[in-house]
Amino acid sequence: MNPTLANTKNENASGFQSAQRINRSLTAGVERRALVWMAEHAPAWVTSDQLTLLGLSAQVGAGVCYVLSRYNRYALLLVIMCIALNWLGDSLDGTLARVRRQQRPRYGFYVDHIVDVFGSVALMTGLACSGFLHWQTAMAMLIAFLLLSSESYLATYTLSRFQMSQGFFGPTEIRILLIIGNLALLRSPYSMLFGHRLLLFDVGGVIAATGMLVMSVAITLRHTSTLYRQEPLQ
Repeated sequence: MNPTLANTKNENASGFQSAQRINRSLTAGVERRALVWMAEHAPAWVTSDQLTLLGLSAQVGAGVCYVLSRYNRYALLLVIMCIALNWLGDSLDGTLARVRRQQRPRYGFYVDHIVDVFGSVALMTGLACSGFLHWQTAMAMLIAFLLLSSESYLATYTLSRFQMSQGFFGPTEIRILLIIGNLALLRSPYSMLFGHRLLLFDVGGVIAATGMLVMSVAITLRHTSTLYRQEPLQ
């Protein structure tokens, strides 16, 4: 079995067992093949830790550029560049470790996801200061994202399954939608909905926050039911 593609379910020397990684997003197949190719051809001096740092720096940079876009809309192009770099760092670090057989399951899982939390806070804070949506919408998206992330991390521990996507949507699809939204902002920050002129990102943000909140509740109920059946009262 190709170790770069297999879901890691093996125990390491410390007895730690990695969770099964599940990704059924629209781009998962193409993305996996592209990441493996890039990892196999990456220079020897590139490390997974450097890629993780690149992903975090790029996400923080995107937040900073959102703040700058309040004064110059073309800073949104820098946001798009940062989103692309974030994808590269955040997606390639684990693949590189698996290709080189340098997995550190506990370290990698912890660092990768705590970095996601801090990076998301930076991104949404910058977006809240951009003027392209109300700060309440940005905070609603952040809270909904953190709820969904928390559920995913708890399910990873209790069910040994790390759900990288929900339905056909995963982190890459979210980045693609965000890039499309930034390109739309360059044309106009507004949209018409039922005869009302609203901020485009307010509309998208409310939809995103509502969707993540609904998914969080639905998945929580499903996983609670599963765990209850697995551990019934005696």
